[in-house]
Amino acid sequence: MRLSRRAMLAAASAAPLLAPRFAWAMQDAAELTDITGGVQPIGPDERRARIARAQALMRRHGIGSVLIEPGASMIYFTGVRWWRSERLTAVVLPVEGDPLIVTPFFEEPSVRESLGIDAEVRVWQEHEDPLAVVAGWLREKRLADRPVGIEETVRHFAVDGLARALPGAEIVSGNPVVRGCRMLKSPHEIALMQAATDVTVAAYRWTWPRIEAGMSPRDIGALMSAATARLGGSVEFNLILLGEASAYPHGSGQPQQVRPGEVVLMDCGCSVHDYESDVSRSFVFGDPSVEQRRVWNHVRQGQQIAFDAARIGRPAGAVDDAVRAHYQSLGYGSDYALPGLSHRTGHGIGLEGHEPVNFVRGETTPLAPGMCFSNEPGLYLPGRFGIRLEDCLYMTEAGPRWFSEPPPSIERPFG
Repeated sequence: MRLSRRAMLAAASAAPLLAPRFAWAMQDAAELTDITGGVQPIGPDERRARIARAQALMRRHGIGSVLIEPGASMIYFTGVRWWRSERLTAVVLPVEGDPLIVTPFFEEPSVRESLGIDAEVRVWQEHEDPLAVVAGWLREKRLADRPVGIEETVRHFAVDGLARALPGAEIVSGNPVVRGCRMLKSPHEIALMQAATDVTVAAYRWTWPRIEAGMSPRDIGALMSAATARLGGSVEFNLILLGEASAYPHGSGQPQQVRPGEVVLMDCGCSVHDYESDVSRSFVFGDPSVEQRRVWNHVRQGQQIAFDAARIGRPAGAVDDAVRAHYQSLGYGSDYALPGLSHRTGHGIGLEGHEPVNFVRGETTPLAPGMCFSNEPGLYLPGRFGIRLEDCLYMTEAGPRWFSEPPPSIERPFG
């Protein structure tokens, strides 16, 4: 799971990567200031409201409890920040009353440090079965004979252990509850995602004029990390693809460096109080060719088509369908064939950089206010170059709204 530890390590590593070759950039970065002071983290009241919504969904779907392991969903409902290991820490959301936290005895003080709600905490010793603790609590709460929902990332050993500790229990998907809550962002969540996006865009604008010929992806990523940290974001990822590597959506292991006339593709994101941004930009170091400009313009058109297709009540898959049909009309490969769009048009985003649901063929979930997505209909020409522009959006009653405005031209990739 990606927690702030990764972000802190990435930010802390920026200085040694830059020194001594780019010490001047570090001096420039020192002039940047935190722009996130106006937003507050999610507090107890909002977490309690989330649990109340989850319980309403549990009643609607006939579910008595939901089991969740450490990760984004545990943070979402409880605030507890923990990791997954062979020693189970879990939360059980009941259809009524306070949740249960189960954790090893020696971990209880640490787990309680980030607990942001009222909850019962029960511990287990090293020789004991934590799922037996869960089963016993469910029996006490008279929930053992009601379906138990499982959050979709819970590991098999936990599900299997619960089935053995609670014979005859009906194990069902927890998606109607967990997705039903997390997919629909509150105004507070959207404000945090906006803050994270603002940091990423500001870091891009600082980094772009400092890119030099001969730089490696690591060099550029270090600049981006330094700026992001100074601006108040926790670095989540910096994917830098240069030249031919830009033709492959997640890059190449071959050595790369900035060269005149070649594409620079940057896909970067950070988090602010746990909520993530994801913004991609493609441009040419030097003067773009006619073909580079044409493909860039096609991708920008694709973004707008996706945006226009995102309407309340329409299935999420319709957005991908609209973009793919347009690209095929321009002569790109049908379906996922190359040259063309080889991946989905967009993914859900929030506490995680990728979360359900997606702008992808066959996704029937209707778009609703509060849903958030990336919009990234890239075009890739194997052996040559690729162009990806990515801006996230959120759904309102009136339709989609941008977190970051798409760029106006290949010469002005950051507005």
